This record gives sequence, C-alpha cells and structure tokens, in this order.
Amino acid sequence: MIWNEKYESMSRNDLEELQLTRLQAVIRKVYDKIPFYKKSFDKAGVKPTDIRTIKDISKLPFITKADLRESYPFDLFAEPMSDIVRIHSSSGTTGKPVVAGYTRKDIDMWAELMARTLVCATATRDDIIQNSYGYGLFTGGLGVHYGAEKLGATVVPTSGGNTKRQVMIMQDFGSNILTATPSYVLYIAEVAAEMGVDIKELPLRVGILGAEPWSDSMRDEIEEKLNIDARDIYGLTEVIGPGVSIECEEKNGLHIFEDHFVAEIINPETGEPLPYGETGELVLTSLTKEAFPVIRFRTKDITSLHPEKCKCGRTIVRMKRVTGRTDDMLIIRGVNVFPSQIESVLVAVEEVEPHYEIVVDRVGHLDDLLLRVEVNEQIFSDEVRKLEAIQGKIQDEIESLLGISVKVQLVEPKTIARSEGKAKRVRDLRKEKE
Repeated sequence: MIWNEKYESMSRNDLEELQLTRLQAVIRKVYDKIPFYKKSFDKAGVKPTDIRTIKDISKLPFITKADLRESYPFDLFAEPMSDIVRIHSSSGTTGKPVVAGYTRKDIDMWAELMARTLVCATATRDDIIQNSYGYGLFTGGLGVHYGAEKLGATVVPTSGGNTKRQVMIMQDFGSNILTATPSYVLYIAEVAAEMGVDIKELPLRVGILGAEPWSDSMRDEIEEKLNIDARDIYGLTEVIGPGVSIECEEKNGLHIFEDHFVAEIINPETGEPLPYGETGELVLTSLTKEAFPVIRFRTKDITSLHPEKCKCGRTIVRMKRVTGRTDDMLIIRGVNVFPSQIESVLVAVEEVEPHYEIVVDRVGHLDDLLLRVEVNEQIFSDEVRKLEAIQGKIQDEIESLLGISVKVQLVEPKTIARSEGKAKRVRDLRKEKE
C-alpha cells in the first residue's frame, strides 16, 4: 500500500524536474530572506541563478550543526514569528540546541509525510499506534502523532518512560504498532518479562523504530523477543523531524521522500560528492519547508543511496541503514570503530544481553578500549570458568572484526543504565583528560 502514489512512484525524470523547480525556489528564498545564506553563498561565489540542474546543488556551500547553533534561536527562520505556529529543538547536550520553526503549512506537510511513513510500515486507519517517542521539544512524539491522526489511525500518546504502564496499555488497549527507540523497545520487553507478561502473545505486530543507529543483529533480537516486524525510520530535527525516510516491506533500505528532500552522499573528509552506491556522509536539503529551510545540511550520518525502483512500487531513492555517525566514530589506535560494529558481535552471543557500555581511556600514550556487557540471568549464576570462556569469545570476535585488542568486563544483569530515549553507549575518558 502507498499513501501518495503520485509522488512516491513518479518517474525519476519527473521527480528530478520537480526537485529542481522546488530547489530553485527555496534557494532564491533563503538568499533573499536569511543573511546567513546570502553571506555563505556570496563567499562561495554562487548565485541562485547558477542552479540550472539538480546536480548544480554541489556548487552550494554546506551548513553544519555548528552553524545552526550559532544562529540560535531564530536567525535562520525564513518567515516572521507571527507565522510560526510551532517550535521544536534538539537536546542541546553539547552546546546550544538547534531550534526548528514550523508554519501552519509546514505542520500540514509534516503530517502528510508521516502518514506516508506509517503506511510504508503497513499502518492503516484500523491500527492502534502506541507512540512511545518523547513528546515536548523533541520532534519524535508529535511527528508520529500528527501522522497517525492524518492517517486516521488511533494513536495512544504514551511518550517515553513509565514502562510498566506501557506494558499494561499494550495489554488493555490492544496496541498493535509500537513507535520508540530500539533500545527502549528491548527495555519494554525486559520489563514485561519481569511483570510475568508474555509480550509475544500481545497484539503487537509492527515496531517503527529509530532516533538512534541500530544494527541488523539488534533487529533480529527485537523481532524474536517481541514477535514483531521491526522497521527502521529516519529523521532529524534540523530537517523536519521523523518523516525523512522509512523502510518498506522489502527492508532493503529506507525510502527518502524526494519530492520534499534532496539527498546526497559526500566524502566526509573532502566534502566531494560520491556516486550512488558508495558509502559516505548523508547531506540533506529541504525543498518545501517554509519556516526553517536548510540547504546542504551535513547530517554526519554514514550511509549510501540506491535509486533503483523497489519491488514495493516506489521509485524514490533508498538509503541504507545508518551504520553510525562521523561524530560517534571512535578512533582507537588509528582504527575507526563504530558502536554498531561492537553491537553486531554482542547480539550474536546468546549468553549476554544487548545492554553494553564502551569505555575509552588513554593509558600512557596508548588508547585503551573496555567493553562492559551484561550477562543474562542464567549465565550469571553459572561457574566462573564459563564466564571466562564467554569473555574470551567476545574478545576474539571483536578483535577479529576490528583488528584491535579490547578488554571485556562481564557485569551483573540490569547494572548498565537503561534508556527511555536515545541510548548512550560510549564514555570517552580521553576527552575528560584534555
């Protein structure tokens, strides 16, 4: 099923013509209305009239999260505050938050995108969607909420937290679609088991999961523990929130709604555009956002793009699952390490749980990598020799995958902090010593 077949299944030629028309309009708008963009374009020696084909987008300079923070709070808005009906923002945990504004038209467009997203994940107006993304300034909760209402489905706005109540609501309301971060879904399953609830027996059939990178191995774990079809969703506050892309039933990449966004892949080191199929950093341009358009925003997310028509009937480009972020990447003794790589090893080890913490330190002049991982209840009470064997198995698997040595510390069940939002996997003690 496709929500908006006209735009999700149009020919590539027609789609690129539409993108170009919309790109030229938004470029002219930001150049005329936002001093930051005028200064940036002029510095790069490019004018709105220079954009004659969709490939000319590469002539335009990038915008980064640092630029957005420096424009805090409203300097990048392209519409007057009297036309702004909603404001969202990022957490701002590493500095000033990114502030995103929405006009009434932006909200309506976002609801349309989220309706497409939910339908792509098999949602219908007959479903009960338990929305466990956070409400408030975070875009996840309200983005899903408005999309569900646009679709005509029943939405249960549980937000995150109060996990026992989440399980009770699943039982009592008959929720059959769950939206949340993947790490929180695993925690819900853990709490359900503690409550004596067989979560596999509940009506849940689909999980629409995102807001953090997660591996195919974790998908397998979630699908097995909850007996659901787990779909990856992608979005970010800087561009619109959720609704940028979603997996269809083929699970062969996430469809990007290209009538609203231009997606590029660049070499994160040089900024040079990369062709379809090559892995690099995702760059997004919003084509239809009125209040807060962004031009060539560097997401820092690592993926690749694939334009071939999908078996589901959609012709819009697919992005591979995000494997990590350039700013999440750890450099350990000269080797690039992503938490998702370590996660893929852990999920394959039956004796441990997918709850872990990576601790990086510098001892003398050498980087030291410690992996703390929970064992499951059955193994914890077992003999020490078996624990040592599991420890060695994990060390060998990670060292074989990454080519670096790692220390593994097995810890008691439920000793690593759980997250009701985005999981925090890494503690880099090197930064504290700088």
